Amino acid sequence: MNYYLIAGERSGDLHAANLISEIKPQDPNASFRGMGGDYMAEEGCHLVAHYKEMSMMGFWEVLMGFRKVLFHLNTIKKDLLRNVPDALILVDFGGFNMKMAAFAKSHNIPVHYYIPPKVWAWNRDRAKKLRKWVDACYTILPFEQTFFARYSWEVAYVGNPIRDQIAKFKPDPDFKKRWGLGEKPIIALLPGSREQEVRKMLGAMLEVSSHFPAYDFVVAAVGNLDESVYQEVRSLGIKTVLEGTYDLLVCAEAAVVTSGTATLETALFNVPQVVVYKTSAITYSIGKMLVKVPFISLVNLVAGYKVVEELIQNAYNSENLVRHIHSILKGGEARQAILNGYRDVDVKIGRKKASQETARLIVKSLQEVVD
Repeated sequence: MNYYLIAGERSGDLHAANLISEIKPQDPNASFRGMGGDYMAEEGCHLVAHYKEMSMMGFWEVLMGFRKVLFHLNTIKKDLLRNVPDALILVDFGGFNMKMAAFAKSHNIPVHYYIPPKVWAWNRDRAKKLRKWVDACYTILPFEQTFFARYSWEVAYVGNPIRDQIAKFKPDPDFKKRWGLGEKPIIALLPGSREQEVRKMLGAMLEVSSHFPAYDFVVAAVGNLDESVYQEVRSLGIKTVLEGTYDLLVCAEAAVVTSGTATLETALFNVPQVVVYKTSAITYSIGKMLVKVPFISLVNLVAGYKVVEELIQNAYNSENLVRHIHSILKGGEARQAILNGYRDVDVKIGRKKASQETARLIVKSLQEVVD
């Protein structure tokens, strides 16, 4: 079978690569093509375009980069018709991939969506469009099944791929020595994986380090960003670890985490955290009008109640951050409640292997068509 995959950022690239890895043993003659990143390429996917060529975040930034997005959208559409697959597999990247779903459906190409857009958060009528354009949907958040059922659409909850990643992870026994970390307890700083958000989030994280002299603050750096992004960190003498987030979480007593996938990773490593987020004023104003959920962190959304503190926009400042970090350290008043909440999150996520289950369902559906 021929599979065409589209992922538009680092996390989607990783999830798509893991999916490719699981499809291979179930479909030995499979071939892969599409848009993504280095992880997908390493699994043998022929890349028509790399997501780095169009990486951006926020309403304003997307508006300013519209021409770039449009160019890649047209490029992928043309390539898809030149190389018609047995299945188009869309991975996250909602704005772009919903357009691709509509286009593929109009050309009778089977559409599978792994990690669908968060339509439950805003503009919920998009759920109707998804149902119209997508043949099969595989969700990674347990509450999404209930949400889509309101639209008479049965979707598959396949587990969460973060669970898969953590299950494969083996801690490095020499991690602290390798990165020159001392004996002080560690507060992990996870500022994100996109340049714009890292530059926006790091300031307050670094500013509070002087309030905790008994702790080492350590930044989780990612390899897809230029080293200059972390220049301020090094100038303050704060250490960074490159592509070592899981090892860092194993060693950490607490964490400050930019809202996103990392909040759920931190929870599954049982590290109490403060979730933070800040964006441009115009993006925040638009988002506040549109977003219809009570929380922004996956931890709180999965739990269904407030487990961790969320410091958003103007609330994200050094004074608030210092106060909430104190509360999650050993002996802090919020620490045990967070750990109790993490147990609820763990149960709701479950033990399914997301990539393996999604691959099984996709391959099975294609084989049924052939048979």
